Amino acid sequence: MKVTLVLLTLNEIIPVKEMYPKIPFDAVDEVIAVDGGSKDGTIEFFKKQGIKVVVQKERGRGRGFMYGLQNAKGDYILYFSPDGNENPKDIPRLVAEAKKGYDIVAGSRFMDGGKSDDSDDPLHVRNLGNHFFTAIINLFYGSKYTDAVNGFRIVKKSALENMKLDATEYEIEFQMSIRAAKNKLKVAEIPTIEMERIGGARKAQTFRMGWRFSIFFLKELFKK
Repeated sequence: MKVTLVLLTLNEIIPVKEMYPKIPFDAVDEVIAVDGGSKDGTIEFFKKQGIKVVVQKERGRGRGFMYGLQNAKGDYILYFSPDGNENPKDIPRLVAEAKKGYDIVAGSRFMDGGKSDDSDDPLHVRNLGNHFFTAIINLFYGSKYTDAVNGFRIVKKSALENMKLDATEYEIEFQMSIRAAKNKLKVAEIPTIEMERIGGARKAQTFRMGWRFSIFFLKELFKK
């Protein structure tokens, strides 16, 4: 089982410099940086480290996932955002769980042992939204997710190809969870503790994403 680590970045030079030495590269077989067109030196930093960089022609987190899929040589693809939120210590744990034969293993901030970073969300609006959309998937598709929208996950490449995902932005994980449930894929979660983001605010806007997720779910629900 070969694993490709895909680092998703867009103008992340400050957190990347801090997180890079903490990434356990020995847990994976290949590393690719998929970048949305950084102008702050992120691309140059990766190239200096000898990391293959794929620059997206069009921005969007979903497009970044697909660029990773198109360029990965591994049997599994592990998506990691080195912005400080995701703990690199969980990378070997995700790999170990995937080796048990799962199609997808995702980090969960809401199962026992997990924790969400709420430092920039004192009213817990984002968490309420996460719980709501996770519950909706479970209700309609009989799945048992505790965190259906967390992007920190490892996915079997063949399963990812078969799902034919087409979300271009932050709906990508949501769509993946829906289609995995629709197709009865073998999915597991491990608890993960979300850390505080380094160097800037989150790029995803909570209320805008809530609206987009709602529309997106309705489209997926009626899609054959």
